[in-house]
Amino acid sequence: MREIGKFAFPEPGNQEECDAWRPYVRYRALAGRVLVVAKTRIEGAWAAYCDAVPGQNHDREHEEVLRHGSKLLEEWARPLFPELEGVPYAH
Repeated sequence: MREIGKFAFPEPGNQEECDAWRPYVRYRALAGRVLVVAKTRIEGAWAAYCDAVPGQNHDREHEEVLRHGSKLLEEWARPLFPELEGVPYAH
């Protein structure tokens, strides 16, 4: 595994590491019905997405934001997820 910031990513071409790797996913509610969700990518980057949600259960609703949300600009996403400092933003 290779370290980027505080996170470990699989070495390119290492199938065993790729199979074992799991993304880091976190969300922040901007309002009761608006979520921003960050997710690391296997290649060693991350991105954040934003969308409206029903506001009933953010633990379940964040998956839909990842599938259908709008990708945030890096300068908007970074302040929301400071724990990803040092990890490149996927453009």
